[in-house]
Amino acid sequence: MFPPELVAEAQSIVDDFGRHGLKLATAESCTGGLVAALLTEIDGSSDVLERGFVTYSNAAKHEMLGVPAAMLAEHGAVSEPVVRAMAGGALARSAADVAVSVTGIAGPGGGTAAKPVGLVHLAAARRGGAVLHREFRFGDIGRGEVRLASVREALQLVSRAAGAATP
Repeated sequence: MFPPELVAEAQSIVDDFGRHGLKLATAESCTGGLVAALLTEIDGSSDVLERGFVTYSNAAKHEMLGVPAAMLAEHGAVSEPVVRAMAGGALARSAADVAVSVTGIAGPGGGTAAKPVGLVHLAAARRGGAVLHREFRFGDIGRGEVRLASVREALQLVSRAAGAATP
């Protein structure tokens, strides 16, 4: 279902989190749960993946993750403040040690000059630690490709956050 290199990366994360007794939560918008789906391709992921939130609408981001409505109104769903709040909300509403969040514009529509198709924000937070953020401008490479590229980058951010979270 997923490219072999993504499955291998997911396997590495499941192994690493399992070895260190860490739990992971996902908070996804434009990827629609693909990060969680990829992780569940791996045997043993039930010991690592604590839960996943698919928060495609602004209302879901607010209700499920506690992203302030005023923040959504001021910055829009595809923004650094919102993706950081999504990661923090996933930690606050789960028993996870690390949370990863993603929001973006996969296309083909929905883009503007300020926020073009292919713009994706990702964040990873660890309980009691820093929130990592990355912004990507993948371009108008196709909806599926934007989503897969976002999953790939989310896994790398999770690995970085796990490195910061492990003793």
